[in-house]
Amino acid sequence: MLIVKCAACRRKLWKYLKIGKGEVLRCHKDRITRLYEAEEREGKIYCLCGKPVGIDKGGHYSMIRNAFTYAGTKEPK
Repeated sequence: MLIVKCAACRRKLWKYLKIGKGEVLRCHKDRITRLYEAEEREGKIYCLCGKPVGIDKGGHYSMIRNAFTYAGTKEPK
């Protein structure tokens, strides 16, 4: 389980179940288990500090590189 945070202000955005190895470039909406401090508007995902961290693509969020960090463990495939 990963905790995704804003890179600018370090606020927790959501808790995400990452399956498999590799980078977090997409966050599937059905794998987000808890939403902390993120809001969706105009087709983008924003932190409460106002920085965009991802783009809504329907079933997943396409994450903006260098706009977020994460910590935790990835589940093996």
